[in-house]
Amino acid sequence: LDIRGAGNLIGEEQSGHVREVGIELYQQMLEDAVNMANTSNRDEVEIEETWSPKIEIGMPVLIPDTYVTDLTTRLGLYRRMAQFEEQKEIEAFAAELIDRFGKLPDEVENLFEVLTIKRLCKIANIEKVEVGPKGALVSLYKGKFAEPEKLLQWIGKSNGVVTVRADQKIFYRRAFGGDKNKSLAVKRLVKNLASLVAQ
Repeated sequence: LDIRGAGNLIGEEQSGHVREVGIELYQQMLEDAVNMANTSNRDEVEIEETWSPKIEIGMPVLIPDTYVTDLTTRLGLYRRMAQFEEQKEIEAFAAELIDRFGKLPDEVENLFEVLTIKRLCKIANIEKVEVGPKGALVSLYKGKFAEPEKLLQWIGKSNGVVTVRADQKIFYRRAFGGDKNKSLAVKRLVKNLASLVAQ
């Protein structure tokens, strides 16, 4: 919206295309906005809160146009990926892409790794993972973890590898190396945090 403007939401003049976000998401966003506008008290309207973890891992994660040449097809594939909630869905989709377009390029393999990490982040209530040269910084959604006592015990057993900063972010101290090692280490970290919630 900041880049292209809102356009006329209920008319035919639009700045942008509904197909880029998908009609279901567009309709849900519009319904939420209308509900919010129709009440002076936000607490009176129950809107299902949706959020998506942000993974800043420092490696290319995309479907290259050299792999899927048609833009509309690529956008459709991205929309489908955004709906995945189970690991088996991610794995089945990877097999489908191999069947349709051939061997997965590194960028697409990275994308599937990030999808797996995001799914685990949702379980662990992790809002953001930022990876730098000295390690990974984990931000919890609304600063909350479902099992704080288990989290503190896990951090205590890490021998200083995992610490909690003053801003309540979790810092995982590690030199990652290449992209493959980086994604595997981050996935292991997030999986450990998710397992604390699942226990």
